[in-house]
Amino acid sequence: MLIIRPSTDADLAAITEIYAYHVQNGTGTFEVTPPSVQDMGDRRKDVLNKGLPWLVAIENSRVIGFAYCNWFKPRPAYRFSAEDSIYLHPTASRKGVGRLLLMELMAQAQRAGVRKLIAVIGDSANLGSIGVHKSAGFQSVGVLKSCGWKFNQWLDVVLMDKSLGEGDSSSPAA
Repeated sequence: MLIIRPSTDADLAAITEIYAYHVQNGTGTFEVTPPSVQDMGDRRKDVLNKGLPWLVAIENSRVIGFAYCNWFKPRPAYRFSAEDSIYLHPTASRKGVGRLLLMELMAQAQRAGVRKLIAVIGDSANLGSIGVHKSAGFQSVGVLKSCGWKFNQWLDVVLMDKSLGEGDSSSPAA
C-alpha cells in the first residue's frame, strides 16, 4: 500500500540515496556532486522553516520517492510562487507515484499560500517529468535551450506552471 506523508528526519538517508541516484545517473537535476545526508537535512529544514511541504512516498515501509516545493526566488515579489521538485527511486518510475506526490504537494502548497507552482524540468528529453506535470494540469511556458552542461552534453530546461487556488484572479493576503 502506498502512503504519501510529510517527511521526517528518519527519511533523510533514503531521500539522499534517491537524489544521489538522479545526480549521478540522470539529467533531471543539474547538480553533478551528490549532497550529503547533512546537506539534504539542511535543505529540508530550510523548506519546512518556510512553512512549505516536503513529502515522501512510502511503500512497504520504504521511502520510494519524495517531493517538496521551495520559493521560486528569494525576493518578496515572488512570495506566492514556488518551484516543485519530485524524485523517485528508479523502481518506482511509471507507476503513478510521481503524480500522487505532485497532487498532494499541490494541495499542501496551496494551503501554505502558494498561488503559482512552477516546474523547472531539467532536460527536454525528461518525458516522465513533463508528462506527470502535464497530467496534473501544468502548462508549458517555455524552454531554455542548452543552458545546462552535464554528462558532456548541452541540456535544455523546460518551464511549466500551474495556478493554485485563486491564482491571479484575486489579491493575496499581505
